[in-house]
Amino acid sequence: MPWDTIRKPAAGEGARPNLRSYPEAYASFTWKAARQELDGLPGGALNIAHEAVDRHLAHGHGGRLALRWLGKDDASRDFTYGELARLTNRFANVLTELGIGKGDRVFALAGRIPELYIAALGTLKNGSVFSPLFSAFGPEPVRSRMELGDARVLVTTEALYRKKVMAWRNDLPQLRQVLLADAGESALPPGTLSLTAAMNRASENFQIAPTRPDDMALVHFTSGTTGRPKGAVHVHEAVAAHHITGKLALDIHPEDRVWCTADPGWVTGMSYGIIAPLTNGATLLVDEAEFDAERWYRTLQNERVTVWYTAPTAIRMLMKAGTEIARRYDLRHLRFLASVGEPLNPEAVVWSAEAFGRPFHDNWWQTETGGIMIANFPSMDIKPGSMGRPVPGVEAAIVERGKDGVATVESPMKVGELALRPGWPSMFRGYLHEDERYRKCFVGGWYLTGDLAMRDADGYYWFVGRADDVIKSAGHLIGPFEVESALMEHPAVAEVGVIGKPDPVAGETVKAFVALKAGHEPSEALRKALLGHARQRLGAAVAPKDIDFRANLPKTRSGKIMRRLLKARELGLPEGDLSTLESDEK
Repeated sequence: MPWDTIRKPAAGEGARPNLRSYPEAYASFTWKAARQELDGLPGGALNIAHEAVDRHLAHGHGGRLALRWLGKDDASRDFTYGELARLTNRFANVLTELGIGKGDRVFALAGRIPELYIAALGTLKNGSVFSPLFSAFGPEPVRSRMELGDARVLVTTEALYRKKVMAWRNDLPQLRQVLLADAGESALPPGTLSLTAAMNRASENFQIAPTRPDDMALVHFTSGTTGRPKGAVHVHEAVAAHHITGKLALDIHPEDRVWCTADPGWVTGMSYGIIAPLTNGATLLVDEAEFDAERWYRTLQNERVTVWYTAPTAIRMLMKAGTEIARRYDLRHLRFLASVGEPLNPEAVVWSAEAFGRPFHDNWWQTETGGIMIANFPSMDIKPGSMGRPVPGVEAAIVERGKDGVATVESPMKVGELALRPGWPSMFRGYLHEDERYRKCFVGGWYLTGDLAMRDADGYYWFVGRADDVIKSAGHLIGPFEVESALMEHPAVAEVGVIGKPDPVAGETVKAFVALKAGHEPSEALRKALLGHARQRLGAAVAPKDIDFRANLPKTRSGKIMRRLLKARELGLPEGDLSTLESDEK
């Protein structure tokens, strides 16, 4: 039985949504009008950092709080828009002094420290290209990305440099300088500079580079199943999409306090953990610490967060901790909750409505799209388990590949590949050094996402699975997300990963890997109960034939369960690129 639709709030409940009527907004929207919400620079130039920071000073808002940083030790630092402008100017001047100019690549390897955010915006002001890396990457993933990205400068900490970079630093002759964010000028490792000292010497006046809309601004690396990571290229024009999707899909208002929990090493942490809140004039909250349920609830309460954007993995971890914890905190000011990273199970949407009095609004996009493409908007009814409807300005379709290109699928709830019509500003403009791979993403006038999905009669999209994840069993196409969601409904289950196993008769059979909630132990009786639950919910043709219990499931740093890794280990296949692997238990 499908979950009940969650109706949109009645008029007068909470802040008025920026998008009040989806049909009207979608019909009237133009990217030209969206661009006009930004100031731009003389001569048709456009720079992300100018739109995120300096334009607010021009409008008299330099004293508004732009960023509040919370340290692991609960220390905090506040940065107004004026202060952020001056600090990012200093960083841009540091780059200029080092001979780093337009188009040069600046990498960052750091935790969520203030210097990371200053470096990102200062790099963009300079007309250089910013590429963030997860601080938890090992030496080889760091090296391979910096080599592929032709890194000229690295911003990092002394400990990370000594542990992950110093041994191979000289193998990258193009790497001109390493700036250490936490080091003084004495006893520096050879070939490094103190960022603090360099910033102190730099002027706080800087004229932002007049970058063109199509100038390269960001490179985000995304892993494939095998081989080297892909470097997705984004341009300054992307800021128009970051701004308007932050406004419409996340409903950010200037008075909001926005907490996007994503690390900037993941594209969400740049697009919506830095750029969109700032272009919309809101206050951005950054927490240096890693996930802890009590800390998160305390932060939501004490910082009076109004817009919260997080990942399904974190939501499931909060579910695992129990609803009672949430009820100990005053979260009445929290008015909009959103989720991204992988599809949000219906159970989590319903749970959040009970725990917070408001549901999580799932949305869908990719590293390649640069911004939100499909979303559950605050003025729309929510169908738990659905990704929502396309963002105004985005044309989506379900298509089938054929010999002559692609054909659109018109029948409701028929599985096909999710496709987008190119033309939105944040669309990636290439993979570094892989032109052919980039061209193959576009067929018949569509960008083919590689995700299988369905569209219902109301225009809502439903995720089925990655094309290479879908299970073909006895003539049935089975999306792993459907099976995972059904098992998630069982009170003992915290997380699920589902794969297809080769079978001589059926082609493939479904196998599930299950992590249990606290208070539940693996047993044969529980295995049988879960198999029975799945058969009752899904039918014998779709339900898993086997279940293994795991303490943890392998996940990327962005929270996605790595089904391909589960499958590789189950079948004894090569594990491929593990550079984005965060949690794991073999």
